Amino acid sequence: MSSAVVETALADEALAVLRELTGRPDAVFREGQDAAVSALVERQQRALVVQRTGWGKSAVYFVSTALLRRRGRGPTLLVSPLLALMRDQVAAAARAGIKAVEISSANATEWDDVAARLAADDVDVLLVSPERLTNPRFRDEQLPDLVERCGLLVVDEAHCVSDWGHDFRPDYRRIRELLGRLPAGTPVLATTATANERVVADVAEQLGTGGVEVTTVRGPLARDSLRLGVLRLPTDRARLGWLAAHLGDLPGSGIVYALTVAAAEETAALLRDAGYDVRAYTGRLDDADRKEAEEALRENRVKALVATSALGMGFDKPDLGFVVHLGAPSSPVSYYQQVGRAGRAVEHADVLLLPGPEDLAIWQWFATSSMPREDHAAAVLGAMSDGKAWSVARLETVADVRRSRLELLLKVLSVDGAVERVQGGWRATGVPWVYDADRYARVTRTREAEQRSMIAYARPVEEAECRMAFLQTALDDPTAAPCGRCDVCAGPWYATDVPADAAEAATARLDRPGVELPPRAQWPTGADRLGVQVKGKISPDEQVLPGRAVARLTDLGWGQRLRTLLGDDGVGGVATLAEELEAPPLEEDPDAAFDVARRQEHPVAPDDAQAHRGPLQRGHDAPPSDELVQACARVLKAWDWADRPVAVVSVPSRRRPALVRGVAEALSRMGRLPYLGELELQHGGPTGGPGGNSAFRLAGVWQRITVGEQLRERLAGADGPVLLVDDLADSRWTMTVAGRELRRAGAPGVLPFVLALSA
Repeated sequence: MSSAVVETALADEALAVLRELTGRPDAVFREGQDAAVSALVERQQRALVVQRTGWGKSAVYFVSTALLRRRGRGPTLLVSPLLALMRDQVAAAARAGIKAVEISSANATEWDDVAARLAADDVDVLLVSPERLTNPRFRDEQLPDLVERCGLLVVDEAHCVSDWGHDFRPDYRRIRELLGRLPAGTPVLATTATANERVVADVAEQLGTGGVEVTTVRGPLARDSLRLGVLRLPTDRARLGWLAAHLGDLPGSGIVYALTVAAAEETAALLRDAGYDVRAYTGRLDDADRKEAEEALRENRVKALVATSALGMGFDKPDLGFVVHLGAPSSPVSYYQQVGRAGRAVEHADVLLLPGPEDLAIWQWFATSSMPREDHAAAVLGAMSDGKAWSVARLETVADVRRSRLELLLKVLSVDGAVERVQGGWRATGVPWVYDADRYARVTRTREAEQRSMIAYARPVEEAECRMAFLQTALDDPTAAPCGRCDVCAGPWYATDVPADAAEAATARLDRPGVELPPRAQWPTGADRLGVQVKGKISPDEQVLPGRAVARLTDLGWGQRLRTLLGDDGVGGVATLAEELEAPPLEEDPDAAFDVARRQEHPVAPDDAQAHRGPLQRGHDAPPSDELVQACARVLKAWDWADRPVAVVSVPSRRRPALVRGVAEALSRMGRLPYLGELELQHGGPTGGPGGNSAFRLAGVWQRITVGEQLRERLAGADGPVLLVDDLADSRWTMTVAGRELRRAGAPGVLPFVLALSA
């Protein structure tokens, strides 16, 4: 039989399967779908499909799976990056008559049943996360058989494979190793909606491991249903006031994206106060609450989810009516990916960006946090040279790096073959590892270019080009052309006023100070290896009580004011950035704004020990303003303590002595409490830099803050807790150690109070 006849027969069968799976007798393939199916089923090729969200990439792998299963092939292995995406794909498969199951942290109790079904060949599609490929049990017990039997490998959101992509995940690099283990002739499909030419080339190269040919199917990325706009307002109060006044004007239900968890939670609270049914959706939600929130939006039971990027790839709601961003993502590619959630099955959907002056600093933090440091890698590999398994907690005592960054470093080292995950932790493999400084420098330059491009996208209407064409160009779409719908092409379609009552409500919410400062209850694992001879739970008679802060540095409102006050210790010195530009940064030239942001020395707040180090580098030390003192007083007034403090003590500060002492003295006067003075610094005071982990931060303050004799005498008569004042808390070990010293010196209790929490 000729190849033409075979392809015709396959096309007819594929179309019949599509109609069977969709339940629509008139269903037809979109341009490119049938070509991808043919490449996978008939020619057993490897295909990369780059198409806009809603094009139907899942139809390609579901139809291909059905056809391959009819031909006696094994189950499809689908690597998917997010739990929400897995849930959507399992549900879509069920509707299509495909037996799909997942193995993830969300269904651990079902793993044995899934294994039994796989063994019985009762699974058409198995969904796993890329991280699952590193799990020792899965890797050793199930993966070898799956690789041998796999009828089709699908890599969803394939841009995650490339470290040039906006959402690179180190574990996705393992897919290249997996490709090399597949039996010859196993078809592979990689899909994404967000990849420019550089990322496409990188992904295609990895798919072609072993010299295998890769077919790329790429279509136009314009979304005719989306109406894009940028609304530039001068303050966070104006942005939140606008949203509270006009959220109801937006069609249907949708998503409001925020850049930080704190901003998402605070925005959701303000919108609820304004009468909207909204929910916050962040990485802090457990899986059950995430699923319930997703269903509430999908069923239009809420006006919006106020979300971080935790609600991203793969969330499936075809009739999503709008996407609003409070603060811009760091690249046009990332922005396109998020706004692509809207308008898939409706004629019109509104997409609006409300950029903020703090965006640059937040981008810088995320950009630097994703890169491993050479000294940290050397410390980890040096410790592992003993050939034993090391837990993450134990490794924290050899590298002064936060746990999230340490885990990222271990993933990078694992993907590069230098370490492997085993029972009990991680172990060195003995494979030599060299820090690829050139590659990280290239990636950094790419990130910087993306950030400049995002600033350019957010230009005012009179200075900008078509918003949709801009995004298409950023994704190297050759069909980019003016859309005729965005605010540049057709004029602003959104209201620009901020009603006075909405502005006042936003101001009242943002001016409301006070967040809890939870006490440390446990000494960090392995502190004894750093010379701190403590372990286990902190003794109740040495523990501080729950405390308070005026705000988190990541908060809107007071958080931004405190970033101004604390300068380099704030998130990226955002206020300093605005001062140097003499205008909100996004009003200026993108390159100029970006270069000033790059000069910020610490993009996030350092450890609280850092607040006591070195000369003041930005801003200046001064007594607190009346506004700040009044905010502190409001926090104390709302504090539901069991026992009122009877005195005030302050932590000594080398960077801001006038500010810290001034706050302590002001509160003592307002509360009619005696100010007992400061603790004392020993051995040069606290040590350590920003960004470290608990074990190192504790070691940096241990026995370096003590109670002097004069203060000890004054504490002798205290018949209640003392209020302990400082400017900034991050790790909370400064307050924990200082409070322990006060308790040991006779204080019945210690109530920590700081101006700011780092997060």
